Amino acid sequence: MSVQAWTYFFVGASFAVYLGIAWLSRVRDTQGFYVAGRGVPAIANGMATAADWMSAASFISMAGLISTMGYAGGVYLMGWTGGYVLLALLLAPYLRKFGHYTVPDFVGDRYDSVVARAVAVLCAIFVSFTYVAGQMRGVGVVFSRFLEVDVNTGVVIGMAIVFIYATLGGMKGITWTQVAQYWVLITAFLIPAFAISFKLTGTFLPQAGLGAELTPEIAGAQGVHLLEKLNIILEDLGFASYTETFVGSWDKVNVFCVALALMVGTAGLPHVIVRFYTVKTVKAARWSAMWALFFISLLYLTAPATAAFARYYMIQSLNGKTAAELPAWFSNWEKTGLILWLDNGDGMVHYSAGTDNEIFRSGNLTISELSGIRQAHQQWLDSGTAQGADGRIVLTQKGLSGPDRDIIVLATPEMAELADWIIALVAAGGLAAALSTASGLLLVISSSVAHDLYYRVLRPAASEKQRLLVGRAVIGLAVVIAGIFGIYPPGFVSQVVAFAFGLAAASFFPAIVLGIFSKRVSTVPAVAGMLVGIGFTAYYIIACVFFGMQPWTFGVFDSGINPQGIGTIGMLINFAVTLGLTPFFPKPGEKIQDMIDSVREPEGAGPAIEIEDAPEH
Repeated sequence: MSVQAWTYFFVGASFAVYLGIAWLSRVRDTQGFYVAGRGVPAIANGMATAADWMSAASFISMAGLISTMGYAGGVYLMGWTGGYVLLALLLAPYLRKFGHYTVPDFVGDRYDSVVARAVAVLCAIFVSFTYVAGQMRGVGVVFSRFLEVDVNTGVVIGMAIVFIYATLGGMKGITWTQVAQYWVLITAFLIPAFAISFKLTGTFLPQAGLGAELTPEIAGAQGVHLLEKLNIILEDLGFASYTETFVGSWDKVNVFCVALALMVGTAGLPHVIVRFYTVKTVKAARWSAMWALFFISLLYLTAPATAAFARYYMIQSLNGKTAAELPAWFSNWEKTGLILWLDNGDGMVHYSAGTDNEIFRSGNLTISELSGIRQAHQQWLDSGTAQGADGRIVLTQKGLSGPDRDIIVLATPEMAELADWIIALVAAGGLAAALSTASGLLLVISSSVAHDLYYRVLRPAASEKQRLLVGRAVIGLAVVIAGIFGIYPPGFVSQVVAFAFGLAAASFFPAIVLGIFSKRVSTVPAVAGMLVGIGFTAYYIIACVFFGMQPWTFGVFDSGINPQGIGTIGMLINFAVTLGLTPFFPKPGEKIQDMIDSVREPEGAGPAIEIEDAPEH
């Protein structure tokens, strides 16, 4: 069968499983809709959490980032992994013992304020919509290549699938769907990594292959290591060495800021935190965190090897080739408009730094827009001014850059000329990664509006049926907005997701940590800290990304803090505002202090909020 036929088979079969699970898991009460009835086993919750957390950014874009950035790309690997450990050890057990539905639930009750709850709802919605934009973008990328449809059409298809199983089963349906999606995505990520590692180095284990010698047939000589060969190739082409540290704008300060923003952002992500509300006990929450870390590590320990394999194959298959010699994978991806080569007149592809004829991406351009670019480029060539001129002028005028990091993992099996069924399986894995996280985020948006705002603030007397109806209606609206963000994303997948982590770090992390570990912090300082933190971070990201503002040095750093790392500064500002205002306001009442003591008591050692008796305010 062809790649497209295999893709239809894998995608169709996996979607049938997802929809079947959603139908069998459909719910009729809010507890099932928001927290899966609190009956998910720890190991299953670990798989679901891993799928929810390993989004399109982890599956599609992270290895692409490491591939193009080299050593510095490891900042995403360190930040996201460290963040999950921080969440599992520092916050998850306490939040689970609190025993409600959402993060705004915790903020509203801990700070005993409708205003605090409303601010937390706004923060949750803002963070979730930013995050889901990256997921829908990932869905569009996969569909555009493997089903040969426009990127925007792919986003619409993904919207429809997510809407069906998120509204039918709520958290219960999403949880068991994510268990299935985990096995699809991890299988799809590992099989090509094993195959490519064996093909390049003769060893199946990718982690060993990363540091192993290339086979003599590949290297042309005995005793040449993969990373050594990759360093030589990149240096010859004018790039920084693959293993060189702190290249370009990725100096020590930015690596530190981005890693910390991703870590504390992970610990403040509402769609991840809510997963710990779905298990029966605090002990089960801890075990599900352990299982999730194990399941996550299977992909994260493989990503660096996949990244190096991809960079090697991409350069070797493109650089120095004529139009007639371009590999089939390039022609396949060029049809999507996600990769583009414009000749400078010499007829050769130059995948090198500082040349006038490189490989570029075309983002979300339509086929007609691509055709227009090619026509304008051909006219430029025909004018006789092309030879010796800068071919990037045409591209710069269209706002293009490259290569597109979001296609690298998906295209690597084709670069390595693996079997058609493996290529198609990777497509199904990319969709599973994007859809699993998108569904979790949409449920957070739904619960924030329907539970925290509609039920807890506007209509406390609303019936179960009314609350479910509002929750499902909000998911429908959120799907449409998410789709729009997927069609017009503010950046590539991992970049957009990093923005969401920064926003979570600057808003939720200080409020949650101080809410658990400080009995002195009260409502006004916490609300002021959240507003200032997320306001500053959002302003900085929007101004830098959309309005060309130069990154700030704050009079301390040699280079500006990039938008992916500004959440660290936003978090510090949040802490400073909250702790600075705390002495000027009265401490929380006795009821709130008793609740804090209850949450902090070890399970079974004292009074705690029991799940069945959790107050339904």
